[in-house]
Amino acid sequence: MKNRRAYSMMALAIVLGLAAVALASRWLLGQTPANAARIVVATADVSLGQRLAPEMLKLAEWPAGSLPAGALRDPLVLSGRVLKTSVLRGEPLTEAKLAPAGTLGGLSALISEGKRAITVRVNDVVGVAGFALPGNFVDILVSTQSEAAQASRGEQAISKIVLERILVLAVAQEVSRDDTKPRVVNAVTLEVTPAQAEQLDLARSVGSLSLVLRNQVDPTPGTTAGATKHSLLGLAEPVMAALPAAAVLLPAPPAAARPPRPAVMRSEPRHCIGAIDGLKSRQECL
Repeated sequence: MKNRRAYSMMALAIVLGLAAVALASRWLLGQTPANAARIVVATADVSLGQRLAPEMLKLAEWPAGSLPAGALRDPLVLSGRVLKTSVLRGEPLTEAKLAPAGTLGGLSALISEGKRAITVRVNDVVGVAGFALPGNFVDILVSTQSEAAQASRGEQAISKIVLERILVLAVAQEVSRDDTKPRVVNAVTLEVTPAQAEQLDLARSVGSLSLVLRNQVDPTPGTTAGATKHSLLGLAEPVMAALPAAAVLLPAPPAAARPPRPAVMRSEPRHCIGAIDGLKSRQECL
């Protein structure tokens, strides 16, 4: 009898202890630490150029001492905003990751202020075997005929880098920057300044274009004189044919000073007429 009572008391103590632990844990979990803040994070992976919806956002606790710069705290004001970078699940949203308010989304949301987007046709060779992906930087190479060679009626091909460190915005209709697998496409969209857009449009009309993939963190300019057939084979550059003498514009030599000629005194010509007076004839001069 005594053992049964002792066992009952022990079981009751264990049950009450477990209940106390459960209640204490639940109370502790419901308390917000004093050094934590609530910020907006993504509830799922969101691609760049996509408009945010309320179900994509939630508030989450974040240590106050390590808050990201520009962290946002109100998910309601983010509804309808467009992302200009990809965001992973649980990643905090900041103003730097959002396109300006009023942006409708799509590719236009990815273009930096003052820049333009232009598309060029490529193939598996021009497009660096599909390794020119969104987010990469490329140089633009043009192959054409030299103007100097055409003026001298020669055939002098030249290949020259005309634009450097151009950002790839999209390949075909894809703007995702999370995929690293190469993709062979027929068009690449580049981000350029207005002046670079004019140069690129002219370059593809005067010759054939090639993309040169470059290191993303290498800012070193690739200043070159261009490659010609003679420089490629190590031959001497041809001398331009001499132009006709009439076409060569040279400064005229200064005229040598000549001594003045002495004036020649010449008598003015006289007009004479013949006159007949009876049987006599005479000549009278004026």
